[in-house]
Amino acid sequence: MAGALTVPALAACSQVAEPGNTLETARQNGKIRIGIANEAPYGYTDASGRVTGEAPEVARAVFKALGIPEVEAVASKFDGLIPGINARQFDMVAAGMNITPERCGQVAFSIPDYTALTALLVPKGNPKGVTDFASVKAEGVSLAVLSAAVEKGYAEEAGVTDIQTLDSQDTLLRAVADGRVYAAALTDISLKDLVKKNEGVAVEVTPGFVPTKDGQEVVSAGGFVFRSGDTALRDAFNAELRKLHENGEWLRIVEPFGFGADNLPGPELTTEKLCAA
Repeated sequence: MAGALTVPALAACSQVAEPGNTLETARQNGKIRIGIANEAPYGYTDASGRVTGEAPEVARAVFKALGIPEVEAVASKFDGLIPGINARQFDMVAAGMNITPERCGQVAFSIPDYTALTALLVPKGNPKGVTDFASVKAEGVSLAVLSAAVEKGYAEEAGVTDIQTLDSQDTLLRAVADGRVYAAALTDISLKDLVKKNEGVAVEVTPGFVPTKDGQEVVSAGGFVFRSGDTALRDAFNAELRKLHENGEWLRIVEPFGFGADNLPGPELTTEKLCAA
């Protein structure tokens, strides 16, 4: 057990460290605050009220190694995470956020924590036979995506125009199940977890695929998010995260959330490359 993880009220923001001193302050206080988006399996609150998921559990292990035993979590909408960290509502984002050039201009990312394929949630049997964004366009069907998620850009790049932006995974599921849209796009990890938790709903997940941008395949890789000035915290976090990747402990932590060895980034994949893509 790597320390407590609790969910405080947003109002108690005075505990967040001063700029540039986050690591030192967290070590002195024995605790740090993270932002999550309540999106399974990346970071969410389970039925018992416990914050868990791939990103919080990995963060918990890293912070324990850094001498910070307590991790508090603040829940935010996904599109509020970057504004929230820059407004000092929390000190790090642990939500499986994709590393993109646009986001790199607003915050600092850890080394890549994982990679994932994109997939589509479709009606059972997939009567339209869609398999990727190009086939969504070709079939002329409607598509749902999460607010501020990368899938909207991928779909637009492929020429999809009938796109609805929704606010949660549950609304994506219901939109497809109720026929308000034909498909919804997200990572295959997220969609498989969503279907597993909603057995009996007449939907299925397509095989994962790699989206394209400007004719080139796009690697989807997620990481932890820091304020641009928190270099000491980011560097210390990266060092411990890399150890978890290399010693096999990362795989042990993330397997209960549907991640596997195929999701472990290779050494050739760097944050610098993803930010410049």
